[in-house]
Amino acid sequence: MTMKEQQSSTSKGKKTGEKIKIKLSKLQNEKKKMTTQDKDNMIWWLTFGGVLLLTAATRLYKIEEPDHVCWDETHFGKMGSWYINHTFFFDVHPPLGKILIGLSGKLTGYNGTFPFNKPGDKYGDHNYIGMRLFCVTLGALIVPFSFLIVWEMTHSLTAALLGASFIMFDVGVLTLSQYILLDPILKFFIIGSVLGMVRFSTKKNRPFSFSWWFWLVWTGVFLACSISVKFVGLFVILLVGVHTVIDLWELLGNLDISMVHILKHFIARVLCLIILPGLLYTLFFYIHLHILYKSGTGDGFFSSAFQSQLEGNSLYHANMPREVAYGAVITLKSHRTGGGYLHSHWHLYPEGVGARQQQVTAYSHKDDNNKWLIKKFDDQVHPSSNKIELVKSGDLIRLEHLVTTRNIHSHREVAPVTKRHQQVTCYGENGTGDANDVWKVEVVGGADGEVLTTVKSKLRFIHYLTGCALHSHSKQLPKWGFEQMEVTCNPNVRDKNNIWNVEDNIFPLLPNVSFEVYAPSFLERFFESHAVMFQGNSGLKPKEGEVTSRPWQWPINFRGQFFSGHQYRIYLLGNPIIWWGNLVLMGVYLVAQGIIALRHQRGCLASSKVEDINSSMSHASKWLFLAWSLHYFPFYGMGRILYFHHYFPALLFSCMLSGVILDYLLSVIPYALPWNLGVSFYHWLLGTVLAGLAYSFYLFSPLSYGMEGPPSSSPNSTMYGLRWLESWEF
Repeated sequence: MTMKEQQSSTSKGKKTGEKIKIKLSKLQNEKKKMTTQDKDNMIWWLTFGGVLLLTAATRLYKIEEPDHVCWDETHFGKMGSWYINHTFFFDVHPPLGKILIGLSGKLTGYNGTFPFNKPGDKYGDHNYIGMRLFCVTLGALIVPFSFLIVWEMTHSLTAALLGASFIMFDVGVLTLSQYILLDPILKFFIIGSVLGMVRFSTKKNRPFSFSWWFWLVWTGVFLACSISVKFVGLFVILLVGVHTVIDLWELLGNLDISMVHILKHFIARVLCLIILPGLLYTLFFYIHLHILYKSGTGDGFFSSAFQSQLEGNSLYHANMPREVAYGAVITLKSHRTGGGYLHSHWHLYPEGVGARQQQVTAYSHKDDNNKWLIKKFDDQVHPSSNKIELVKSGDLIRLEHLVTTRNIHSHREVAPVTKRHQQVTCYGENGTGDANDVWKVEVVGGADGEVLTTVKSKLRFIHYLTGCALHSHSKQLPKWGFEQMEVTCNPNVRDKNNIWNVEDNIFPLLPNVSFEVYAPSFLERFFESHAVMFQGNSGLKPKEGEVTSRPWQWPINFRGQFFSGHQYRIYLLGNPIIWWGNLVLMGVYLVAQGIIALRHQRGCLASSKVEDINSSMSHASKWLFLAWSLHYFPFYGMGRILYFHHYFPALLFSCMLSGVILDYLLSVIPYALPWNLGVSFYHWLLGTVLAGLAYSFYLFSPLSYGMEGPPSSSPNSTMYGLRWLESWEF
């Protein structure tokens, strides 16, 4: 071998050796990288598992206590029973939450026989635990869902842990999760909707893949369920709607994507976020109306035609005369949606409220005080029982209250609530009264001489001497009128609330006909259900002596709500460390966001690492702040009665925002302090925050798990010294 060949061989050997070294180095780096990734994955799963275990432990502890009805279990437990028994009822909320409560009770052995009369009633041998377990399971899932939301938004394990901990260690969230209520179900679907939204946004680089479609459909399903539990689910729909519009706007600005592709994105979102939720929402109402086919307490809130479909109702497969004759015993129902029956009782109007004569009201429930005898105007006694004379539009009539035998009457005295209207009373004795008892009956849209028909005829009753019309609306009388709806005589005879219809028509001398012809379709019942619910919501006003709250009181944890009293006391109140910390950290966010925006505007950029931290914080926080705002500020515009528990959906987003901001502050500390001190301070502060949250939970947990023994004002009480505000009533 020549010298030249030897040198060439040596050179090749060196190059080969260098290549091998490079490959070995790459393999070692990849191995280290894989080891680090595996370690990070293990830490993530250990943290997530710890959150799951702690959540389950705090939620399931004492789930069977107290063994009596607490707070609104009175309502929603009773409604679950009605689903099991197929008994129709009226509620101001959509049906899904109550359907699920009834289903959970049925599947766990509850037979639907417990009356749920009032808070404090002992459950005894009735199996109520299944319904509580169902609600607490959904309430518990809020915590891991929140963990995942913050993780997807920030990819910070610390932020996810802190956000979940703020929710997990709040005693108010715990209290609302442990009972048979709509609140845990509603919050589960709201947080599930947001989880779907953020998970879907992470799939934007894989459009139309299976996972992309899965999370889009997930979001649509949870949106439908949110608004199907309570109408405040609309707020999360607005949040997802804003997110979707911005997402599509960004796609439109991407010139690498064709308009056909953008149209596909648009259609996919319409299908999954509008059409699918709409169909599911309608399906839930179909199930609701299909299950509740028996007559119940809610019949009177609905139209006569609606009631004709309820088994056991007087109109179900009804056989009664089609025409109305003099001498018939009838009931008159206000034709407006949610209207009551013309009603009277023995009680008189109080002193100083018009004439002190017998009260006339509108009442939503059926009873004998709703029955009236229809007579000719000049017939002062009961009509002959063997004569048939039909009532026609234009006739002058009297209506005698069947129970008290007094005639419905009006005069020029002001009505008790609506002062521009005239008072309506019952007057006379044994059917004998005076000229102020005479009314002219008119068929709306009909000619004089047209015969009055049951259910179908829309009627006005015009007072003969003063010309006003018998009127009913949703305004309630004070306690002396049993908070029933006011009935007046309205000078505006064309008001739509002056219209009535005959519902029951009892007259043996006329042939009966079937009322199947009046049966409404599903869509008619669907729309009527909504009209009644909207009206019921707007009419929710505080009862005398009832403790309510205003939205400004909620974030500051001003006053709680009693869940249970007497020997075993439960009080809904937020953990003050968490609630007041949320307010402070929200203020920090607004200041920090303002400073970041100002620095960017002036071109004062920090290091790339800090800019990445700022960008991640800003992206997550703006959506969580928007979610909090949408679930909080609309309550300022609501006229209905409000309670403390209405704030809790907003609280969840406030807690997640606090987790993100705390993580942000902890992340920028190493860049403000010497490295070693910064890392040490980071771990010390993180540990202090988590320990403080856990300890504050321990201190205030008796509010959720039950306080026994002496009151909190006693030095022997476990809660002595923790009543930091005078407005806290525990």
